Amino acid sequence: MIMTDLLLIAAAYLLGSISSAILVCRVMHLPDPRSEGSHNPGATNVLRIGGRKAAFLTLAGDMLKGFLPTLTANLMGVDPLVLAAVGLAAFLGHLYPLFFGFKGGKGVATALGVQFGLGWLIGGVVTGIWLIMVRLAKISSVSALIAMALAPLVIWWLWPMPELIAMQVVISLILFWRHRSNIRDLISGKEGQIDQERGLE
Repeated sequence: MIMTDLLLIAAAYLLGSISSAILVCRVMHLPDPRSEGSHNPGATNVLRIGGRKAAFLTLAGDMLKGFLPTLTANLMGVDPLVLAAVGLAAFLGHLYPLFFGFKGGKGVATALGVQFGLGWLIGGVVTGIWLIMVRLAKISSVSALIAMALAPLVIWWLWPMPELIAMQVVISLILFWRHRSNIRDLISGKEGQIDQERGLE
């Protein structure tokens, strides 16, 4: 069982390390997202340089990287600590991809995929919070950060396992760190509105 658990965690990290943004841009003959726009390999930056279709494919790929390994571990009925480790490994794979020099995206879409892998209701509630904040704040980064800040409470409410709550707290803290440039822009009033962004990085 220990070997199976380790393989699940390793597979989650390796799947997370596959950069959807870079692969989509290569297939669609678009500029490398690491060298254009915000230089972030995420859906928002792909939207800027390649349009909605490329951004949608990137978003879907990034979510699946979190969803598939977490759902697999969940269906296998692994210990909550292992399930938390699998979700965190997929998330960290996106942020620090083995195949792309450990330079990845910001992780919101992959984190959302992890939440859907834990349960459709968990992912749905977090998505609902994000959509409400999109309508109210009209700034993508604000909406994503508020949704992820509340995500530990959503897990506590719907599946109150300490290991899963701790996993989401770690993910949320890392997300805020990865969005520190967005936070600086928000404070200075430079952050773009949702109609200029429309996406998750």
